[in-house]
Amino acid sequence: MLRPTRLALYWLGALALVGLAQGLLTVFGVLGPAFASVSWALVLAILVLMLLDALLLTRRLAPEVSRQLPGNLAIGRSGEVWLHIRQRSQRPLTLEVFDHPPPGLAFEDLPQQVTLKPGEHVRLAYRLRPLRRGRFLFERCELALSSAIGLWTQRRYLPVSSEARVFPDFARLYGAELRVMDAWLGQMGVRQRQRRGEGQSFHQLREFRDGDSIRQIDWKATARKRAPIVREYQDERDQQIVLWLDTSRRMRSQDGELSHFDHALNAGLLLAYIALRQGDAVGVRTLVPSPCRVSPAKGQRQLGTLLGAVYDLDSHLGHADFSEAANTLLVWQKRRALVILLTNLRDEDDEELLLALKRIGRHHRVLVASLREEVLDQAQQSTVASTAQALEYCAVVDYLSERRALHERLAAHGIPVLDVRPGELGTALVGKYLEWKRAGVL
Repeated sequence: MLRPTRLALYWLGALALVGLAQGLLTVFGVLGPAFASVSWALVLAILVLMLLDALLLTRRLAPEVSRQLPGNLAIGRSGEVWLHIRQRSQRPLTLEVFDHPPPGLAFEDLPQQVTLKPGEHVRLAYRLRPLRRGRFLFERCELALSSAIGLWTQRRYLPVSSEARVFPDFARLYGAELRVMDAWLGQMGVRQRQRRGEGQSFHQLREFRDGDSIRQIDWKATARKRAPIVREYQDERDQQIVLWLDTSRRMRSQDGELSHFDHALNAGLLLAYIALRQGDAVGVRTLVPSPCRVSPAKGQRQLGTLLGAVYDLDSHLGHADFSEAANTLLVWQKRRALVILLTNLRDEDDEELLLALKRIGRHHRVLVASLREEVLDQAQQSTVASTAQALEYCAVVDYLSERRALHERLAAHGIPVLDVRPGELGTALVGKYLEWKRAGVL
């Protein structure tokens, strides 16, 4: 598609003014016929020049363009995209480059302008910031070519296909040493409760130290050594954890840039990272029937498997059928495990949810992690200055009261509930896991 540049429009405007002035001067007899012929010849020459400039532009070869994307992108974290452009024409070429990132990817430093010499190869970079997870397809790149004289520009759309995968923001934990990870957990407020010498699995015999319990003393070994000897235990490392993700419409609530489902996913992956480092097996399954199910397994490779399975998951408008989901979970997971339901409990959840969790609790240990909307806390703390605000405040208090009653009912039936704001879910999950791990209740 050809478009005239400002220079071409200026030329055309000047020609129009010259033609108007010439006509007026000819009418009043100021200019003779000879001068008018020269003027028309000049106008014709300029028009021919413009047409020739446009024709040469349409016949010019477009540069070759390829795109280099980062290996993996993390939601909310900027990455750099490189465009490789190689000039195929034998004449210098000035062009404007605009890539077409798909919706859901914010970008900076576009468009960019570059002048290419014959045979020259250049690389242009721009910043990309994913706003949501998933698979994204780049289909084309747009070039705006300038003509030799600069009277025309032509937009060309080159088919440059690329695919990007956007994962949860988990890059900060990759490659971290355990010491660094512990320091990071400490900054988040997670603390392991030290309980030396107690646990579930025998580790070694050693000499008695201050702080050891008398129950740890091995009397036979003490008699042989004629010195107090204690049995030291370590936490069991062969537990199984199932992240049970709710993908129903209740998880579509938004707090900041992330939905409740994204918050739950990030927190679950953080817990998976730590549990795998502790030697436990971690798997994932969605509550609403879907293809996403990864059986629990141990080892750091399992983290990559989990990321590959959940990076493009999202919530939908369907309803959560807790009864049916519990049946499929029990058939799928035979071995006893810690089942963590990541959801957003509502006041309408009652009998069906309780029966489903009790049925699962007969075979597994269950923990419900329920996200609470930030706006509820803000509304509860806001100042009431009008009737509308008073009605809103009463509605929020009533909603939270019914929600709290549901949590208390679940707890009364031996089903613990974490009721936290989305930004605190990761800390709460890891803290509860480490607490149970150290207490040997898993």
